[in-house]
Amino acid sequence: MAGVESTQPAQVEISNTGNVLSEGYDKKCIFCRIVNNEMGTELIHCEDKELACFRDIKPAAPHHYLVVPIKHVGNCKSLSNRHVPLVKRMVETGKEILQKNNVTDLSDVRFGFHWPPFCSVTHLHLHVLAPVSQLGFMSRLFYRLNSYWFITADQLIELLNSKGETS
Repeated sequence: MAGVESTQPAQVEISNTGNVLSEGYDKKCIFCRIVNNEMGTELIHCEDKELACFRDIKPAAPHHYLVVPIKHVGNCKSLSNRHVPLVKRMVETGKEILQKNNVTDLSDVRFGFHWPPFCSVTHLHLHVLAPVSQLGFMSRLFYRLNSYWFITADQLIELLNSKGETS
């Protein structure tokens, strides 16, 4: 019994640390820290409790945003078919951000994810790029369609749906 009592206070202290979420927060993850306003990064979208959006630190296009879940979710390889609604919501949020920034030509936009091991942050993040026609040479490589290192949101949704039925 003494062993059980000594572990309970530690659990309470961990779950009550400031405004940090006890569940779905990785204190070592830069994106978890950004969405919890620990880094001073301007959040472009944080109205809902599910997703946040901010500008990419190394923009590849005039409009380059990252849409991330507020709760820590691993990279796209760790997802299952139950994550399809999340991915779709991320895309819709990306479209809303573009429209708020006067990007109306959605035919010149790319929504996608870097495929592990080619992602620098393991927190799920959707790259929203516009206009794609203005990507530089290196950016065209990094965000290239049908590559080993980048998968579009539509391709990811199709892949996840093939893993089984979604609700």
